[in-house]
Amino acid sequence: MSRIKPEKLHVHFTKGTTPESPVTPRRYTLTHSDITGELFLTVGPEHNTKQMSGLYARLMRDEVLAEWRHDEDGPALHIICHVSGGLIFGTAALRDFFFRKELSLALAALRYGDRKFFAAHPEMDRAPIWVHFHSHRQRYRRLERWGTPADYCTQ
Repeated sequence: MSRIKPEKLHVHFTKGTTPESPVTPRRYTLTHSDITGELFLTVGPEHNTKQMSGLYARLMRDEVLAEWRHDEDGPALHIICHVSGGLIFGTAALRDFFFRKELSLALAALRYGDRKFFAAHPEMDRAPIWVHFHSHRQRYRRLERWGTPADYCTQ
């Protein structure tokens, strides 16, 4: 796993969300700059559509979206990766490769950026992470378990 560089991670909490609460609704929008290597994490009750609305973001669709959901088994963190769809550059196979290569870094950034939340709610650190790979091609359309947030703690 790539090491997270805290100085390159910029975290923003939107109105109605603090570093410790609420548990739900709590959604994450993670984007990055290929030029500077900076990561931009927004935490709020909704995904940050403005963060994803620039031309580059719409063409690449390489953002990572996440949200907490509660079901009969308890809380789980659901991650969404667009392997195909929209105005994307790159084949599904290439995009799948890059998402899988960089997803550990994205999860570490999310875990580090929202570390006060996990300290306030340690049970959420042990919740399962489910990754939804969205694709038009059946081969790349998957739902996979990727451990727990605690697995991506960088301390």
